[in-house]
Amino acid sequence: MVKAVVLGASGGIGQPLSLLLKACPLVDELALYDVVNSPGVAVDLSHISSAPVSGHLPKDDGLRKTLEGADIVVIPAGIPRKPNMTRDDLFNINAGIVRDLITGVAKYSPKAFVLVISNPVNSTVPIAAEVLKAHKVFDPCRLFGVTTLDVVRASTFTAEVTGLKSHEIYVPVIGGHSGDTIVPLLSLAKPKVSIPTDKLDGLVKRIQFGGDEVVKAKDGAGSATLSMAYAGFRFAESVIKAARGEKSIVEISYVYLPGVPGGDEIAKATGIDFFAVPVELGPNGVQKATNPLSSANEYEKGLLETAIKGLGASISKGVGFSATEPAK
Repeated sequence: MVKAVVLGASGGIGQPLSLLLKACPLVDELALYDVVNSPGVAVDLSHISSAPVSGHLPKDDGLRKTLEGADIVVIPAGIPRKPNMTRDDLFNINAGIVRDLITGVAKYSPKAFVLVISNPVNSTVPIAAEVLKAHKVFDPCRLFGVTTLDVVRASTFTAEVTGLKSHEIYVPVIGGHSGDTIVPLLSLAKPKVSIPTDKLDGLVKRIQFGGDEVVKAKDGAGSATLSMAYAGFRFAESVIKAARGEKSIVEISYVYLPGVPGGDEIAKATGIDFFAVPVELGPNGVQKATNPLSSANEYEKGLLETAIKGLGASISKGVGFSATEPAK
C-alpha cells in the first residue's frame, strides 16, 4: 500500500501533479493539502476511477490528517515565479512555507520519502534538512530536491538542435536548479551527440534559463507548472517503483552528499554538501550517488566552477535561515 501526499495541491503545479498521481496505478491512497481549495480539488479527482483521494485544509488539524501514514510526500507549495523574478527572489516567502510543512513531515510522517519542488530548491532542500535534523529524524537517503525538469528540458532542447527525437536522448544535468547552477553534461549524452560550436552556448543557456521562456510566454500569469508537474511525477514514480523493489532505477536529484553512499567523494570534489547528481534508487531511497565530475569536458568544468560558487551561497542562505528561524 502506497499513500502519496501532495502539499500545495491546489496550485499551478499541485493540481496537475495530483491528477498524475491519482491516475498512477502504483498509488493506493492520495491525500492533498493546501491553504485553500484542496477539498474541492480532491472531490474533482475523486470522480476518476482510481485510488481514493482526500483533501485537507489547515483548520481541523488538516496537516496531521494529510501526513499520517504517508509513504511519499511531494511538496510543490509556495508562490510561483513572476516576470523578472529569480528563484532567490522567492526565498523569503517560500522558505517559511517549506519550513512549516517539513515540520509537519517530521512530526507525522518522519519515515516518508520527501520530494521538494518548492523554489528555490538550492535553498529549500537545505532548509528541509535542517528542520529534520532539529527533530532528530533526518535520513539523507529519503530527502530529494526534484531537478528532473532540467533533465527533461535538456533532452528536449538538444533534440531540437540535433534533429533527433527527444525521447531518444538522455542528457545528464547536474549541480543545482537555478540559472547557472544548472550544468548540462552534453558530452555525456546518450546517444552521443555533436553540438555545433556556434550553437553550444545558446543551448546551454536555454537549458539553464528555460523557465524564463515560460514566464515570458505566460505574460506574468504563471511559470512552468505543467512541465514541472510532469517532471515531479516522473521522479515520484521512480521513487515508488524503487521502493517496491524494482532494480536499476537511476534519476538525478539534489541530495545531501555527506549522508548518502558515494556522496563523500562528490562533496570533497565540490566543497559543498548539496549537489544534484545521478542516484540509484532503492527500497530505502538513495542506494548510491554517482560522481560524473571527472568525466566532464573542459567547457563543462568551467560551468561547474560557476555553479559551485552559486550553490555555496544558496546553501548557506538556507542553512542560515534555519538557524535564525528554528523549527517549531
